Amino acid sequence: MQETLLLLGGLVLLLVGAEALIRGASRLALAVGLSPLVIGLTVVAFGTSTPELAITVDAAVRGAPDIALGNVVGSNIANVLLILGLTAMIAPLIVNRQLIRVDVPVMIAVSLGVCAMALDGVIARWEGTLLIACAVVYTVALVRIGRRRTKGAIGGEAPPPPGTWWVNLLFMAAGLALLVLGAQLLVQAAVSIATGLGVGELVIGLTVVAVGTSLPEIATSMLAAIRGEREMAVGNIVGSNIFNLLLVLGISAGVAPDGVPVSDAAIRFDLPVMAAVAFACLPIFFTGHCIARWEGTLFFGFYLAYMAYLLLQAAHHDALPTFSMAMFAFVLPLTFITLAVVTLRAYRLQSRPSFGNDAS
Repeated sequence: MQETLLLLGGLVLLLVGAEALIRGASRLALAVGLSPLVIGLTVVAFGTSTPELAITVDAAVRGAPDIALGNVVGSNIANVLLILGLTAMIAPLIVNRQLIRVDVPVMIAVSLGVCAMALDGVIARWEGTLLIACAVVYTVALVRIGRRRTKGAIGGEAPPPPGTWWVNLLFMAAGLALLVLGAQLLVQAAVSIATGLGVGELVIGLTVVAVGTSLPEIATSMLAAIRGEREMAVGNIVGSNIFNLLLVLGISAGVAPDGVPVSDAAIRFDLPVMAAVAFACLPIFFTGHCIARWEGTLFFGFYLAYMAYLLLQAAHHDALPTFSMAMFAFVLPLTFITLAVVTLRAYRLQSRPSFGNDAS
């Protein structure tokens, strides 16, 4: 009972803290003249990734590496399959060309890079430093591109943000404090629950903690889609995934005494799933530069299947071999074929010259 209360209290503090941080940071960012997409990729994405940062760093320092890694990997999988899926089911999402040309390829490259780093069983401290440096370069490049495009589009200065600067900074400071406290409570409760139920910490990190720390992304993306800020909704997810790997995992590996150990189970299954999910974004984003409702339903269905696999594996259920065979022999190949056909059709339509449209 005590662990459950700690878990719920930690989640509440994370949500309140993330809301305060995002509100203050977003208003400050508007003064710089950034577009909704760039704000989603940077400020909002970093703000919604701060729960993952607080929990992953805390878990790495406390000596719970499976929670630390599972939180990052599970959050990235949940961001795409669960959050983009649910958001697209509410309203089809517009995909900016910059995402297809720059940000999604960056997400794929970073995912593959982390998988390669993990092959020796640990994300070393020097690898964490390299990830942090890449995060800085990526953020600076995004801001410069975004400010240049915004100035060219509006030809003037951005309007000042609402509220005074010190109020927004106060929101950010309060949000960070609540996030740190919520992270400590959540990690403590998750480790206790994992020990009491006999469930591995990796599974807890991939499920309960990952979904809990993804709640800010869920709220932000769904609210943005409802309000019509659909570019920000998609940018928030892609940017959050990139920051999770570069900044969250990088800082965790940098502050942990021996880096972040990686279990064999994560190397064999969870990290490849994370990379495959990143790859799946490219054809779905490319088709019509829009994430349709059926594509969102496909993402959401795969997340349910992934969760079912984790739970069956944790319980050592007899149905696991049959479930795995059905997924790998039928569902996944059929999905890949469908995405390939849809992507090829979209490419042909975009490459086909149009005639007779100039008369209008």
